[in-house]
Amino acid sequence: MANSARRDSPELPDFSLLKRLARDQLIYLLEQLPGKKDLFIEADLMSPLDRIANVSTLKQHEVDKLYKVEYKPVVSTSDQLCFLIRPRIQTVKWICDVANADKAAGKFRRYKIIFTPQKFYACEAVLEEQGMFGDVTTDEWAFYLLPLDDDIISLELPEFFRDNFLAGDQRWMRTAGSALHLLHSLYGPFSKVYGIGRYSKMAYESWREQVEQGEQRARQAEIGNVFLIDRDVDFVTPLCSQVVYEGLVDDIFRIKCGCVEFSPDVTASDKSVKVMLNSQDKVFNEIRNEHFSNVFGFLSQKARNLQTAYDKRRGMDIKQMKTFVSEELKGLKQEHRLLSLHIGASESIMKKKTKQDFQELLKTEHSLLEGFEIRECISYIEEHISRQVSMIESLRLLCLLSITENGELSFSYGVDHLLTFSNLRQLGLLVEQQPGETLTVMESRVGKLVNDKTAGKLTDAFSSLAKKSNFRALSRKLNLVPKSDEEYDLRVPRDMAYIFSGAYVPLSCKLIEQVLERDGWTGLEEVTRLLNGNEFAVTGQITSINGAKNDAQRIILVMFLGGCTFSEISALRFLGREKGYKFIVVTTAITNSSRLIESLLDNHV
Repeated sequence: MANSARRDSPELPDFSLLKRLARDQLIYLLEQLPGKKDLFIEADLMSPLDRIANVSTLKQHEVDKLYKVEYKPVVSTSDQLCFLIRPRIQTVKWICDVANADKAAGKFRRYKIIFTPQKFYACEAVLEEQGMFGDVTTDEWAFYLLPLDDDIISLELPEFFRDNFLAGDQRWMRTAGSALHLLHSLYGPFSKVYGIGRYSKMAYESWREQVEQGEQRARQAEIGNVFLIDRDVDFVTPLCSQVVYEGLVDDIFRIKCGCVEFSPDVTASDKSVKVMLNSQDKVFNEIRNEHFSNVFGFLSQKARNLQTAYDKRRGMDIKQMKTFVSEELKGLKQEHRLLSLHIGASESIMKKKTKQDFQELLKTEHSLLEGFEIRECISYIEEHISRQVSMIESLRLLCLLSITENGELSFSYGVDHLLTFSNLRQLGLLVEQQPGETLTVMESRVGKLVNDKTAGKLTDAFSSLAKKSNFRALSRKLNLVPKSDEEYDLRVPRDMAYIFSGAYVPLSCKLIEQVLERDGWTGLEEVTRLLNGNEFAVTGQITSINGAKNDAQRIILVMFLGGCTFSEISALRFLGREKGYKFIVVTTAITNSSRLIESLLDNHV
């Protein structure tokens, strides 16, 4: 199984401090508005806030009622309204409308806006334009990092990907730099920083600027090396179907802030159940990184072991039974509950994937990754589109075909989604194949993605924006597709390819492995050229107390700018176990193929 670990693995830093700091700062900001107040929270902040400060904590600091921001007239009767929001112009305009409506009704209230993780000038400009600058007080809740587990930290900024990579809006770069600065202040100094990608370089420069402006103190290092990587360095990995358990749970049930809601078909009751998925869940912790084909066997064995533990009660005397009840029974019942949920989730995953003909889908993806049977793959995608199985799935397969084979010739599609296709092209996810290349033309069936009657054809208007994919050359140079001359034993993985059934080593994780092995980019010049450069390696200039601990040198922080998948996290955990490292993954958000494509739809909000 993928869980065997080297015994000399270093201990991870304690990231609960990040939560405590965020909670204390929020409490301080709430107390700046003394007395009872109602708190309005933006919808996408509710789950992160729940991980930091629950309702009882807020109530202790005179928050009377909680409301979700819904862009409609407020029903609150409180004299003080506090708004906890992202720095979005739409939300600020709504707050101005609320205040103006109160003025018109002759109602006097105090208003406070707490922007998180930072406020932008554009939001303050709206307040000024609306004549609210003196009536509304503003503040920042510098909530940059949410620990989702012992080794996963999220900025919870899914909009980072679209804003930066598609719109070229770099407003979040300061946030990324501040997140690095906070980690450096609490757990650094870092020995070396490696990175690749335009935004990684910007985040590094923003962080260094903040370090130089602040006070530098010598302290014991808890994190040795840092690796920054842009999402567009590797689009293939998030476009592939996930087959490790945690990835599949995310694909099907959507993990949100480390929490998942299992529906009644999983719980075998008439109620849904919310479950925290982290290393504290002993059952989940043992299967989260496993290929799905191994999960049922593990859960069956676990159920047998649990039954054996329960059976120990037979023949116990009163003293032994008392000890059993006080020391073991509660733990066994908890394990039994979690085991039942994960068995139910696995059965639900199996039903859904069987219905989708998952094996045929995986075979097509693997053929695309290997560069074999491309015509058959195209036929499969055409059929997928014709059956109108799912627009998101069809776009995902088209993008995977385009990147691995360096583009299509031309194709038709509904004019209703012209902007979506333009977005995909701009990012290099859909690339027109150049004349003279051999790939078969994707037929006009792509039009069925939207509407046969409104099918139109993509012109060359966006051709200058398309990026050339070098996936095949990168795959050869980095050996991303293992030789298939022998069967891959998924029960005993031999490399990171196990996360894709032995068919593909994620490019992002392979790059990290190679740079760490070489202690830099030397020898990878051709690879970085194919990836359009922007690579860097910098040795830290701040020394720690008594020098850095050896353990710290084996703790690697990897920051994904633009999101990372649970598959990549599983791959890095495997690499860490093999090499004696511990990886900490910091990401702007957890992503997967659906979220990646959804963020680029023309109707995305």
